[in-house]
Amino acid sequence: MRAAVSIGLMGSTDGTTLRALAPRIERLGFDALWLNDVPGGDSLAGLRGVAGVTGRLRLATGVIPLDRRPAATLDLTGLPADRTAIGIGSGRAPHPLGLVEAAVASLRTVTDAAIVVGALGPRMRRLAAEQADGVLLNWLTPAAAEAATADLRQDSRGRPVRGALYVRTIAEEAARGALEREATRYDTVPSYAANFERLGFRAIEATIDDAAGLARYDVVDEVVVRAITPTGSLAELERFVEVVAGWRGSAS
Repeated sequence: MRAAVSIGLMGSTDGTTLRALAPRIERLGFDALWLNDVPGGDSLAGLRGVAGVTGRLRLATGVIPLDRRPAATLDLTGLPADRTAIGIGSGRAPHPLGLVEAAVASLRTVTDAAIVVGALGPRMRRLAAEQADGVLLNWLTPAAAEAATADLRQDSRGRPVRGALYVRTIAEEAARGALEREATRYDTVPSYAANFERLGFRAIEATIDDAAGLARYDVVDEVVVRAITPTGSLAELERFVEVVAGWRGSAS
């Protein structure tokens, strides 16, 4: 595959699990570990723990909602800038473009880490293309991801901007119910529902459950395989990364 393949986990994954799992993720050759940022889960704190037990693995937040955690409040200590990407998004802010633009500028003054912008629509993608180091896309089919990546290339006008895509993924049939519940939940989120309607697909169509599905996403710079397992246990996550590593090898 041309696309780098990374692992995405819930930001609420406990630190002990992250520190146990991260060296395996690194050993299996994945590009990065992304932690989303949710209430009750600090992605930056989680990545600090991961930084201490890895040496090559890239570390990324996907993404920190600025309406809940303003850029000026983010504690970036303990994160190696040369392998860290700070992913930020507008959350539910009333003026999302202005908030994100200001946050990118603010973070540039305090860190050399890459800045990645979570983008659902074309205007936020354009902002990322013009001012950030990367864009994090979410819930797109391969065709939609390819179109968004083409727009990113055009809008960046030669700037080196990395296009990453979060894709919910299962590696065992026992996790299908959890995947379907996750997809149904996003189908009812107004902003995502409007985007699905505009693009002409449902959330479940933008998920992966085998090697062929992973290969179809070879249209972006980085596929962030967001792990969905039955309970989120360490044993399940260990199986997940081993299976997906095999998929990646078979699709090469």
